[in-house]
Amino acid sequence: MSAPRHHGISLLTATAVVVANMIGTGVFTSLGFQVGGLPSGFAILMLWLVGGVCAFCGALCYGELAAALPRSGGEYHFLSKIFHPAVGFLSGWLSVTVGFAAPIALAAMAFGKYFSAIFPHAPATTWSLVMVWIVTLIHVGGIHVAAKFQNTATWLKVLLILVFIVSGFVISEGQGVSFLPKPGDGKLLGSTPFAVSLVYVMYAYAGWNAATYIVGEIRDPQKNVPKAIALGTLLVTGLYIALNAVFLYAAPMSELDGKLDVGHVAADRIFGHTGGQVMSALICLGLVSSISAMTWVGPRVMKTMGQDLKLLAPLAVSDERGVPVAALFVQLSIVVTLLLTASFETVLTCVQFSIQLGSFATVVGLIVLRIRQPDLPRPYRCWGYPITPLLFLGISLWMMIFVAKKHPEETLAGMALILLGWIIYFISPRHPQTES
Repeated sequence: MSAPRHHGISLLTATAVVVANMIGTGVFTSLGFQVGGLPSGFAILMLWLVGGVCAFCGALCYGELAAALPRSGGEYHFLSKIFHPAVGFLSGWLSVTVGFAAPIALAAMAFGKYFSAIFPHAPATTWSLVMVWIVTLIHVGGIHVAAKFQNTATWLKVLLILVFIVSGFVISEGQGVSFLPKPGDGKLLGSTPFAVSLVYVMYAYAGWNAATYIVGEIRDPQKNVPKAIALGTLLVTGLYIALNAVFLYAAPMSELDGKLDVGHVAADRIFGHTGGQVMSALICLGLVSSISAMTWVGPRVMKTMGQDLKLLAPLAVSDERGVPVAALFVQLSIVVTLLLTASFETVLTCVQFSIQLGSFATVVGLIVLRIRQPDLPRPYRCWGYPITPLLFLGISLWMMIFVAKKHPEETLAGMALILLGWIIYFISPRHPQTES
């Protein structure tokens, strides 16, 4: 039985989980993969604005679903209820295998890269492994320990970004970049590099739906989950646009091109070598916040799936503090495997298609649920319906098509993972109360 709602986490903490899930690896690493194909300050900022609009439209859609179908599990729960438990399982399977473990690994890789720039006496991978273990052990301490750690790390991260933004525009000499449109920018907005770069941007925005995975741990979830998703997404969109503007203002595109640690490059330009190292250390703190948020959310999906399928029942077991310890360590084992075997770009490409596919199906589900059950109680209704879900679906489909064309092998690997999940679902017995 779940804990009483008034014992759950507050709107502030739920928003912190959303913000922490979103602000992490992507915004501190992806610009280096964008400036080569989009050598325009205007095009780059429009790229991040399009990503923010897409994420906010998705957040509005998820807010309605979370209010109408309140249970932890995110896409797994929504798709199971709207379409079929098998569809929900496939989405949950993707979340369990790559949806959270891979982003944790990516954040840990970036953490190791930044941290090794400050303390080079150990390889980046070693620092990555140490951090994911430390964060996992913190979450074993219980929801209230995790909530305090999450709030502190997240709002310190937001403060860091605000300081970085203000300092960049005030202290930096500036590189003469223009953020106003100029001839040729229109073509860039419809180009293949823009669509491919949107993959990195949408990965940076991934996490806007984080609160839907822990509905059962949030006070008054039918009101607070939609608020947390919307507030978190709006805040992050503003920070992302301003932060990328500072990166471009502080450092030449030639120095940023192809670099993973663009935050360090910009900080070095703004504060000098020592100041750059200090800022890199603070960026590490921000990445820890992201690792923590995803470490919190991922095992809750496993727990919900374990409540429905006997094969995964051990993952549903929680200790006396409500912590799904087995699920935590299963996720940790996947993260460690990825850290030891895969590169940053490979993991990013594989995970982004899968994440977007699950979100796409869920927003389609919102439309289907409106048609099938128009009288279903909806404490919150998606603002701008049907324009907002259609806009989200259009941008997502455009992006997924370009990903499939540019990275067919990784896309096929994602499809193979879905097929494996399908097989596991049909050989796994369900609990009687979940049969449908």
